[in-house]
Amino acid sequence: MQARAQETDQHLSIGVYGGLINYQGDLNTSKFSLQQANASYGIFFRKPVNQWLAIRAGFLTGTLEAADANNRADLRPRNLQFTSTVQEFYSAAEIPFFNIEERQFTPYVYGGIALFHFNPWAPDNNGKKTYLQPLSTEGQGLAAYPSKKPYSLTQLALPFGAGIRFAVAEQFHVSIDFSQRKTFTDYMDDVSGDYADKDLLFQAKGQKAVEMAYRGGQSSLGQPLYPAAGDQRGSPSRMDWYYYLGINLEYKLNGNRLFSTRSQRKALSGLRCPGSTLY
Repeated sequence: MQARAQETDQHLSIGVYGGLINYQGDLNTSKFSLQQANASYGIFFRKPVNQWLAIRAGFLTGTLEAADANNRADLRPRNLQFTSTVQEFYSAAEIPFFNIEERQFTPYVYGGIALFHFNPWAPDNNGKKTYLQPLSTEGQGLAAYPSKKPYSLTQLALPFGAGIRFAVAEQFHVSIDFSQRKTFTDYMDDVSGDYADKDLLFQAKGQKAVEMAYRGGQSSLGQPLYPAAGDQRGSPSRMDWYYYLGINLEYKLNGNRLFSTRSQRKALSGLRCPGSTLY
């Protein structure tokens, strides 16, 4: 009976991430635009299961923002904007294309599930930070609009992406990757459907809600009058997305490894011995 030394390193790794975050939605209709991107960072763990599969999990955070001033020309008169910190926990399965122990690099793809929290806000007419979800800017939760439910600030998303990893040292890997989050909400930017009736919104939520629901009157491109109830405010058929582009620095927690160098493992992997297995 013949057996070979195990070549795939299955030690747990810990890593840090740094890069950019941006979103696509009603206030930024361009795909993969980094015009309004912000810094993002996080921490993760990765555990190879075998040569062709690894499990990774981690925490990511960053700030999303966008404004109609940078949006499509036909949407600029609306003059809306938002900012929101995103905090995300995710878990994913990763599939490498090559054995990194042999080639010292490998492209990879991954996909999984994420739980994220967001809370959109915008400055009011006096520059004061104002959270938008409690204002029901499109009539969410108002008795006059039973079909418009308040949106949750904690949601599920489907993360998936691709990258390339380099083994720059025995225990140290560097990777560059791009990943997207498919969400199931159209309210990351607090914009989705149509305008609520101005008077009903005022009665239920006050003047601040009316002020933040339509801001075209503050723009030279917009109309001074609040739009009629039912006029289009957003595109509810398109859910919001957000995405990351960055670098991962990863350290393998294998201080008790038997083979201290890759060359030693490669040499020993070619050995054959009857009736035994090298570990």
